[in-house]
Amino acid sequence: MPLHRPSQKSERREGLSLTGALRDCLACGVLVVNRRERIIACTAEAERMLRLRRGPSASALPARLRKIVREVISTNKPVTDRSVVLPAAGRESSALRVCATPVASQSDKLQVVVVLNDITAARRLEQDMRRLDRLASIGTLSASMAHEIKNALVAVKTFVDLLLEKNRDAELTDVVRRELRRIDSIVSQMLRFAGPARPAFSAVRLSDILDQSLRMVKHQLESKLISLNRAFNAAPDLVKGDDYQLEQAFVNLLLNAVEAMGPNGALTVATELVPSAAANPPVPDDGGTHQVRVIIADTGIGIAPENMNRLFEPFFSTKQHGTGLGLPIAQRIVHEHSGAITVQSEVNKGTTFSILLPAHAKAR
Repeated sequence: MPLHRPSQKSERREGLSLTGALRDCLACGVLVVNRRERIIACTAEAERMLRLRRGPSASALPARLRKIVREVISTNKPVTDRSVVLPAAGRESSALRVCATPVASQSDKLQVVVVLNDITAARRLEQDMRRLDRLASIGTLSASMAHEIKNALVAVKTFVDLLLEKNRDAELTDVVRRELRRIDSIVSQMLRFAGPARPAFSAVRLSDILDQSLRMVKHQLESKLISLNRAFNAAPDLVKGDDYQLEQAFVNLLLNAVEAMGPNGALTVATELVPSAAANPPVPDDGGTHQVRVIIADTGIGIAPENMNRLFEPFFSTKQHGTGLGLPIAQRIVHEHSGAITVQSEVNKGTTFSILLPAHAKAR
């Protein structure tokens, strides 16, 4: 492992006696600091961890690391297993485990050997494990809730059926009955949380599913005076999918769009056929020539650039009372349909979600 030393001859001589030892430290970063708090030897790995330039002085070290070095120099006692977090602008902070030991050089001068281990990945893994624990707890709770909801739904469905028989609004009747079936389907999926959901695929028309999804957000659109631009240009728009799950994905995206806009905004919902060769990103197909793209665009507040990479992360939300589950659920559903979902956004101008799905064989 190459060593980088300052130009002063005396300090270079102090570091030479440690060269062999430093070369053997392949899994960590090592640096040596003298009494004057000058770095006299430093491995490339330590430079990478600390983001140091060639030939740095101890003053370039992070403040917490300088404090550890001074503590060892003043007490002549080792410091072991200290943690130092290094913030980084626009990047993930890095976490280091620090061990510092005083040693006497050949000239009987005190030096401090600092060993650094990057534990950023370990901390990230720990956070992921905690998130999995939360998901497991939520899954158990959801299963219990779903069981009780499903029992209560039997009585609710019976009562609603009696009311609908007396109500002559055919459209409302169809909507309520369809939504009751959808609720029953969702609850049944929650009860099967221990295994992956298996959508019931059949040939479905995206325009029908989008129309139904728009009915679900009609009240929100009207209350905010949001104009709707509807452009279903994909003909045919037949895909192989589960209409309930696709509706769930579209409703989540539509509600996000509505919540991002103030009064008098504009919502665009469009479909188009895309040649398979031109699909970006490409999605799996069975040799067909076309994909169907669904576009949901709003004129809302947009998404900050630093949040773009976290949009589909479970439990991440910029809303005050958001759950952070709507977009991850939508992404999972699209992926289960062998599709792809992408997003483009500009702050204070709006956001566009694009969903690409393989066209059904009958539509080719």
